[in-house]
Amino acid sequence: MAHPILDLFPAGAAVDPDGTLTIAGCRVDDLARDFGTPAIVVDEASLRARAREYRDALTTRWPNARVVFASKAFPATAVQRVMVEEGLGLDVAGGGELLSALRAGVDPALIVMHGNAKTTEELRIAVEARIGLVVVDNEDDVDRLEQLVPPGVVQRVLVRIVPEVASSTHPHVQTGQVGSKFGLTAAAARILIARIEASPVLDMRGVHAHVGSQIMDPAELAAAVAPLAALGTFPVYDLGGGLGARYTYDDRPASVDEYVGALLAAAQEHLPADAELIIEPGRSMVNGSAFTLYTVTTVKRDARTFVAVDGGMGDNLEAAMYDQRYEAALAGRMHDEDAEDVVVVGRHCESGDVLVDPLRLPAARVGDLLAVPATGAYTHTMANNYNGYRRPPVVFVRDGEARAVIRRETWEDLFGRDA
Repeated sequence: MAHPILDLFPAGAAVDPDGTLTIAGCRVDDLARDFGTPAIVVDEASLRARAREYRDALTTRWPNARVVFASKAFPATAVQRVMVEEGLGLDVAGGGELLSALRAGVDPALIVMHGNAKTTEELRIAVEARIGLVVVDNEDDVDRLEQLVPPGVVQRVLVRIVPEVASSTHPHVQTGQVGSKFGLTAAAARILIARIEASPVLDMRGVHAHVGSQIMDPAELAAAVAPLAALGTFPVYDLGGGLGARYTYDDRPASVDEYVGALLAAAQEHLPADAELIIEPGRSMVNGSAFTLYTVTTVKRDARTFVAVDGGMGDNLEAAMYDQRYEAALAGRMHDEDAEDVVVVGRHCESGDVLVDPLRLPAARVGDLLAVPATGAYTHTMANNYNGYRRPPVVFVRDGEARAVIRRETWEDLFGRDA
């Protein structure tokens, strides 16, 4: 019988007769040999299929619409390039993500730029690149843009509002409630909209809202549509992102069709039929297409059994920051029977460096490969150098071939900025 964890891996996952996990025709022991561990492994075909699923679900039902990938979920140029090749735009939230998007070959007109604290430098890059939409979050954004946009040029903007929608997600990823650092309440938004409409260099295109991230119920996301409509009639309504992704056996996020259906039902009720709709999937776009491959470095059987791997919070902060639950399997021993309850911990000098607790595994041994599925979102994004950790590579696999689209950091890289 197939291991139940395969349902959490990309569609290209399978198990060889000897019990070794494979992905898109590549054995994980070969990946570990060729690229080392830890490594973030992406099933390129699954990533592309997800992009097409989102694109088709939206545009076949609301032709004047576009999907823009929220790059912050996985800001690798290669990932952005896949989205561009599949017909999506890109949402960026900083200068680095914007420059990466341009390197990926996106049409600047399909870039949406976010941020509650955009710097003058970032806005200058956006204006000079002639990006499609800057989402203004406050009056300071408008002040800077009016100084940066040259004569004869008009920058299109959206205004981000607080939709006053509560969401059932971790407090650190709630964004739609009153008191959020993002956006403006309706009263403040109306004042800023009037100012932009009078600006000679800014084009007030529409409004934007975001409720939060890792939200399983699409009704919570669709609830932001009516507050957007209440601000007036505009050419563009950006409905944000936020659909949850599956991490564990118990997670049951809405499907893309269910999510888009809920948004469009609200749009049909509240918005002009000819308006352009934008959605910004991030986590749910990329999370299921990737997993992280580790090597077990120590096994300590004492008051509890600790299985320690060669990564941890240096390549995955989700568990520590958001209490995110993961599952995992010994990737070279998929046929072995579970034998013990363990805690999977990382190598970093922090008690909070725990990847999975608890977890049922076969009796682990030093040198075993451990695979953690559903790590496509916010792992590469938040990777760091704590304890002198070298950030891992990102490896694309497809049709039995593997290639590093981001190499592992070297020891020299760690000191490249030292004076």
